[in-house]
Formats: sequence, C-alpha cells, structure tokens
Amino acid sequence: MSMSEPTDAPQSDRIPALFLSHGAPPLVDSEIWVEQLAGLSADLPRPTAILVVSAHWEAAPLTIGSTDAHTPLTYDFWGFPDRFYETTYWSPGAPELARRVAALMPDGEPVAHAPNRRLDHGAYVPLTVMYPDAEIPVLQISLPTLDPERLLDLGRRLAPLRDEGVLIIGSGFTTHGLPYLTDPRPDATPPTWSAEFDAWAHERFTAGDVESLIDFRIKAPGMPYAHPTIEHFSPLFVTLGASTDPEQRPDQVIDGFWMGLAKRSLVLT
Repeated sequence: MSMSEPTDAPQSDRIPALFLSHGAPPLVDSEIWVEQLAGLSADLPRPTAILVVSAHWEAAPLTIGSTDAHTPLTYDFWGFPDRFYETTYWSPGAPELARRVAALMPDGEPVAHAPNRRLDHGAYVPLTVMYPDAEIPVLQISLPTLDPERLLDLGRRLAPLRDEGVLIIGSGFTTHGLPYLTDPRPDATPPTWSAEFDAWAHERFTAGDVESLIDFRIKAPGMPYAHPTIEHFSPLFVTLGASTDPEQRPDQVIDGFWMGLAKRSLVLT
C-alpha cells in the first residue's frame, strides 16, 4: 500500500521528516541521547522552520498554537528538580507557516487557533538539543485524532511543506508504559513488554509494513502495557504520511532504552 502523493519537486530537495522519542525532561541529562540527537540534527539540512506534532497536545479540530516570537514554554510535567522549570527556548514565531498549514487542510474542515498555546516538552526538549540557538521559527499543532489512518492523511497534506524546507517532527515515544515501570533508574533493564514491542517495531519499520503499524494495538507484542494510552505512538503516523513513501525503510537513527522505555527514532525521506 503506497500512501504517498507525487510532488513536482525532486526528492533531493525535500528535507526529511522525523519521528522522535522525546522522553521526559531528564533525557537531556543522558549523554548518549544528547549525542545521538545532536548528531542527527547536524546531518540534516538546516530547516527554514520546524513544525511539531507532539503527543502532549490532543485537540480537535486541528489546532494551531502560538505564532508569536519568543513564546514561553509549557512545563507540562510534575515532580522534577527546579532547573527543568527554568528551561527557556525563545524561538521565533512562525505565522506564515501557520497560514500554510491552514491552507493545506481540506475545504470545509475547520482549523482552530490557540494563540496562547505554548510549546510543550514534547516539542522543546528535543529542540534544545538539536537547535540550541533557538533561531529557527517553530510552530506546534495539535493531534486532532488518534486514528492512524486519519493521521497518515494529515501527514500527506503537510508533506508539501518539506519542499519549502520545513522540518516536520512527530514527537512521541516508541514505548510509554509509565504505569508499569518498576525501576526508575535511567539505565534500568527494559521490561519484557517494552523490549518486545520495540523489537516488533524495529522489524515492521525494516519491512516497511505500514499495515501492521496501523494495527499495532492488536498486532504488537507488549500491548497494552507498552502503550496503555496510544498518544505517544500516534505522532509516528503523521511522520509516515509526510514521507515520500510510508513503506520505505526509515533510517532508525536512535535506539536503546531510557528508564526501560524504547527511544527508537526515525528519519524518513
């Protein structure tokens, strides 16, 4: 099943699309993750703007966040040391990108605006590592649904932005069974459900098996423990839809575990 749509621009002109396992704020203390993520961004063409769909913002209809320059952050987490609430990321606003996103949506489909919606940690935590100078305009939009096929369609509609230098990031986590973690150490041995789901995802990505990924809730081992709620796997489907071909074999640029959760992250052309 091919879900890509042809465009006039040659593939070499397109900036890749990413699915990132963004983690919690303390991931920035992981030297391995920081090195992996910084290496990833160094290998990418420099974006003209960044569009993020994060697991931490579900809102229907599709909602466009703040377009103001230097938008403050949303510290949407609890119980961490004070320094994580002092993080700043004063990126420029992206009003033109917001207009482009709205224009790419189907006629008759509403698009909402939340001008006070700040960047959440699913957006800014990886960006503080990838683009620490905060000089690239950033826009966050909501997850308007958790249905994989509808998110694939959303990604297809956003795909032309890649020809304009926009880096599309689906920010989630390959496994996210927080209620079932028993060892809080960053280097904890991954639970069986996390390791099995991650191995299955690796195999399905390698095979370009979009159909199985769509049906992960019933086909993947480790469920429902790997994703007791599915919002952290859902941004993957926006990224797949925005790719040239969802059935391609993505570059699985980051793997391994943090606190037992799978960090697997992808680059798609």
